[in-house]
Amino acid sequence: DQGVSLLGVTVAANRLVALAVSLAIGLGLYAVLMRSNWGRAMRAVALAPQSAWLVGIDVDRMGRQGFALGGALAAAGGALVSMFLTFSAADGVVFTMKALIVVIMGGVGNVLGALVAGLLLGLAEVLVAAFIDPGLTLAATYALFLVVLLWRPTGLFGRV
Repeated sequence: DQGVSLLGVTVAANRLVALAVSLAIGLGLYAVLMRSNWGRAMRAVALAPQSAWLVGIDVDRMGRQGFALGGALAAAGGALVSMFLTFSAADGVVFTMKALIVVIMGGVGNVLGALVAGLLLGLAEVLVAAFIDPGLTLAATYALFLVVLLWRPTGLFGRV
């Protein structure tokens, strides 16, 4: 298996591909949500559906499109993770908890914050697994989560 050595740790090529694709999807989603009319409409519906309806946004259509986007992102995430993990029925709980931690750490409703928090959490898990003990990655996740919440209760990019 091909890999790249970073700081004395060999990272498998499939994980680097997953990282690159994830970054591209995350940054692309951020750009679309922040810079396009469709993204503005989607955010308006998410924040204030009645106000969005009053200015002429089709709230039902945006809701359907948001649901479809969420499904597409979940499918992409599943495809990327399946490149290096096998799944069991209980794995969904761990992924759901990590997703919730990432959303809260980044600041609820902040796409860029979630992207940064996900990268920080992933980096922390990899470093703990490589240099300390792979069994402590979940503990490191919760410890980092608690430190961030104590430091910034609204998340890294959350607004007060």
